[in-house]
Amino acid sequence: MNTAAIIPARYASTRFPGKPLALINGFSMIQRVYNQTCSSGLDYVAVATDDSRIFDHVKSFGGEVIMTSENCLNGTERIAEALAHLQSVPDIILNIQGDEPFILPEQINLVVKALQDPGTGIATLKKRIDSFDDLNNPNVVKVVTDRDDFALYFSRSPIPYKRDDKETWPDFPVYFKHLGIYGYKTKILMDIVRLPETPLQKMENLEQLCWLEHGFLIKVLETDFQSLAIDTPEDLVRAEQWLAK
Repeated sequence: MNTAAIIPARYASTRFPGKPLALINGFSMIQRVYNQTCSSGLDYVAVATDDSRIFDHVKSFGGEVIMTSENCLNGTERIAEALAHLQSVPDIILNIQGDEPFILPEQINLVVKALQDPGTGIATLKKRIDSFDDLNNPNVVKVVTDRDDFALYFSRSPIPYKRDDKETWPDFPVYFKHLGIYGYKTKILMDIVRLPETPLQKMENLEQLCWLEHGFLIKVLETDFQSLAIDTPEDLVRAEQWLAK
């Protein structure tokens, strides 16, 4: 199956303006994401942006980049618009979020493998939570799944809630964080991008809740690899410290 990855990147971020161009040990965040994604062996990789500064920067390090509209509401819309610029439509499209500079090729390939199953239209990753900081951080999205590893719900709050024996809370083995990667069959992507907003999506500001509310299944695979997303300038400092170790 033909595979492509689009990395949506915008300059205007409420928590961290200019985040894709922020340097981590001499390399911009968007370059790190791009290089990691290219290492996975996908057929095509590109950045999709609405900002000339990001566009020019990606060009400067030899990356593929597509200019998209400023009117895209989220990364999924930006990717759907970018697809119109491709010479051929891939069977599988990956959304690698531009704030995941340490995403691993193994993680990307895990999502691709899941989408080769005819019964999977959307796939993503989760990792076990092992710290209070991640559990209580609203920028770290939590996920719960059913017995077949399909998502039941995503939230910025700790889920599930432990009603009894709070002195032992949290019981970390049941808590998972969602990682910043999605994979779609291309037809499914074009279906979900047309969906109207839903109440849960608006409340949590998580577009994947819109897909769940409209009845789409999301396969969630577990990975043991640590991924450090960058949401704030403070996260950038932690990333540099993490790299130094």
